[in-house]
Amino acid sequence: MPVAEIATAHRSRPSFADPADLARFVEQLGKLERGEIGPDEWRAFRLLHGTYGQRQEGDLHMLRVKVPEGLLTAPQLEALADVTERYGRGFGHVTTRQNLQLHFVRLADAAPALAHLADAGITTREACGNAVRNVTACPYAGVSPDEPFDVTPYAEALTRHFLRHPLSSSLPRKFKIAFEGCAEDHAETAIHDLGFRAVVRDGRRGFALAVGGGTATVPVVAPLLFDFLPAGDLLAAAEAVLRLFHARGDRQHRDRNRLKFLVRALGWEGFAAEVRREHAALVAAGGIPLPFPAEAPPVEEAPGWARPPAPDPAELERALRAQPLRGPGLVPEVTPQAGTAEAFLPWARTNVRRQRQPGFAVAAVTLPLGDVTAAQLRALAALSRSYADGAARFTSNQGLVLRWVAELDLPALHRRLSAAGLGAPGADTILDVVSCPGAETCRLAVSQSRGLGRLLSDHLRQDQRALELAPELQLRVSGCPNGCSRHHVAGIGFQGSLRRVGDRALPQYFVLLGGDARGAQARFGRLAAKIPARRVPEAVDRLLSLYETGRRPGESATDFFARVELPAVKQALASLAEVDPAALRPEELVDLGEEQSFQPRTLEGECAA
Repeated sequence: MPVAEIATAHRSRPSFADPADLARFVEQLGKLERGEIGPDEWRAFRLLHGTYGQRQEGDLHMLRVKVPEGLLTAPQLEALADVTERYGRGFGHVTTRQNLQLHFVRLADAAPALAHLADAGITTREACGNAVRNVTACPYAGVSPDEPFDVTPYAEALTRHFLRHPLSSSLPRKFKIAFEGCAEDHAETAIHDLGFRAVVRDGRRGFALAVGGGTATVPVVAPLLFDFLPAGDLLAAAEAVLRLFHARGDRQHRDRNRLKFLVRALGWEGFAAEVRREHAALVAAGGIPLPFPAEAPPVEEAPGWARPPAPDPAELERALRAQPLRGPGLVPEVTPQAGTAEAFLPWARTNVRRQRQPGFAVAAVTLPLGDVTAAQLRALAALSRSYADGAARFTSNQGLVLRWVAELDLPALHRRLSAAGLGAPGADTILDVVSCPGAETCRLAVSQSRGLGRLLSDHLRQDQRALELAPELQLRVSGCPNGCSRHHVAGIGFQGSLRRVGDRALPQYFVLLGGDARGAQARFGRLAAKIPARRVPEAVDRLLSLYETGRRPGESATDFFARVELPAVKQALASLAEVDPAALRPEELVDLGEEQSFQPRTLEGECAA
């Protein structure tokens, strides 16, 4: 059973950790060291406990920390800071699935890291492997002005139902779930195996449930299975899909074993009929009750406690400067910022939104490339206690939000965020470039996506033209087709690849235009060009100029790139796409973030091990 409850200042949340997981991990590691189990058995086991092999040879791993609904309490933020500092590089990487990943962790350090996390109620169980992955949710759930109801309690109930579920860790392939309540789909439910969107019908709570979405090499929008699923039937419906996937999913072919391929194999009508039969049988047998009344879940209320004094900005700056960051790979460029009144105004325009509760606001924190240091995690913990509700939430754009901030406290909060290197504006705008870890650590990646992500971010922040012209446009960079950055549904998405130039290799990116998953229906980007990596910033400039001259009145950049004729795009980018071997600059043969000539090397991935 889970250990002690972990509480924010105004809610209790039972721990997601279980001491038995750690004991089993230590036991299996001992068996591996004694030769009692082989590497394949060990790999399958460690993946289910969030320990993933990196592309580097030797004893180096990625530790993926599961953060259900992206919600972390202040003590949990501090625990992550400790683990990041002791066992990682001094910083972690926030993913598009609201997880936190630590890279270059030695296997001997995994068990003590897991133990420290478990003490704070955090688990890595089923964060990797053929399992139900982290259940994500809208970071504004509970405070959004336009949501029918808060989806958080329902998402947490589903998380707990499937965590350590008998079927959850033995699926044909990974399984992803998301919840949304807002009109804008911040959770991007349409590209998930199960996507739940809050609906109220005739005064009853329920969900529109879409099933079988996904991206990677075969992008699929999830079809709608139920236009209204009563909230009380939530767990039974999810279990019905999981049972069918467990029983009928393809376990033989790695390229056809996601749920979307089972839907294709059975046909939509056949698949939907089987799920509905299984669901009806579960309901007839008594269903699977929620741990609270379906129409009266726990309610998030305004903080009503005496908040501790806020840390002094100078103290936060000293801590930021004092913390060493270690390689290998790209290390965050963290520096204190000036939290002046002039700096506050652009930050407030892009990073602050009012809650539905009068007098309170949500403050978004931009984390470039999803990187956050141990010192910054501690600063966020302290600021969440002093200005928010004692908690924070990761977003699917690799950022973080503090909720329940009194509007009058926003300038003071910004001064302190700035002192901790966290006060940059542009959250969820064109300036907020999303990137997967790429070839820095990932076994499947072709290119150094983080290098391009940093180059693009630096380029766009040099002036305000891009933000003024196309604020909503999303730029996302992935190092391979699998798309951990979700580049398939970006306004401009970049997919790493290579080009042969004689006997040399050139890092390049496929440019996909017009993707979006924030509306009622997702659409995937169209391949428009293949551009050498170091030319991508200029390609973005040309695309923005094309939008500026060709847009219709009131047309967003995202919608323009979904509409524009591809020949016009190809013409605008033609000189960048062409590669003359004689005119090739030496640096173009070196991937961004590297020092040696580009030598692409992909390895067998562990996602389906």
